[in-house]
Amino acid sequence: MKLELYQIDAFTDKIFGGNPACVVPLKDWLPDDTLFDITKENAVAETAFFVDKGDKIHLRWFTPEIEMDLCGHATLATAHCLKTILNYPKDRITFETLSGNLTVVVEKDLYHLDFPSRMPIVSKLPEIIEKSLNIQPKEVYKSRDYVLVYETEQDIENIKVDRQTFDQINLDPGGVIVTAKGENCDFVSRFFTPQASILEDPVTGSAHCSLTPFWSSRLEKKELNAMQISDRVGKLKCQDKEDRVILSGKAKTYSMGYLWTE
Repeated sequence: MKLELYQIDAFTDKIFGGNPACVVPLKDWLPDDTLFDITKENAVAETAFFVDKGDKIHLRWFTPEIEMDLCGHATLATAHCLKTILNYPKDRITFETLSGNLTVVVEKDLYHLDFPSRMPIVSKLPEIIEKSLNIQPKEVYKSRDYVLVYETEQDIENIKVDRQTFDQINLDPGGVIVTAKGENCDFVSRFFTPQASILEDPVTGSAHCSLTPFWSSRLEKKELNAMQISDRVGKLKCQDKEDRVILSGKAKTYSMGYLWTE
């Protein structure tokens, strides 16, 4: 079977920036084993598969290890694929997902993702996470992911993870966010996933479902500019809408091609 395959860099305005995701359109769903095989072969953090159902688009996200309940950058990549490559006629796209119906509104080259808000609550830091980090946080919170708050952006830049220790954590499907107030933006972050083929996710839209309400409350601002300061760097505009967040960003197409399955 011959399938289309697109690789798109999300939450960036330049190639080789942001977070790469593969997007595979399907006419009908393939067996999950096949979806996992394709994702492993793509060798990026997330591959998005979708089936156009007319009024909605059924969207699923896979890492090489698990199916995710929510993925921001692969959703943005899918919207970019639909609009710029597949000539999707509407500027409002509704995706049917494991996290309910998600909408993306397209405004020129900017994509506005309407996602659920996940305000983190105060928590204790598991000892195994503490042992895996070279710098300890000042505050600890938890939603789907652990949210570790630090004093400075430099702390975030300097964090190193002992992977052998870190991979003993079982946070399926979550990860660990480290964050601090930004020097040239409202807040910065990085994101690490235990037991994943890619330890540090370059830009994590779903993490901002927790970071947006957290920093909105702390900074007393409803609109924020964020940067995920991985090597590839990601830029997001975030809006706190009480039980929802709007995450906005750009994307660039890196490659277009085909794959074959047996």
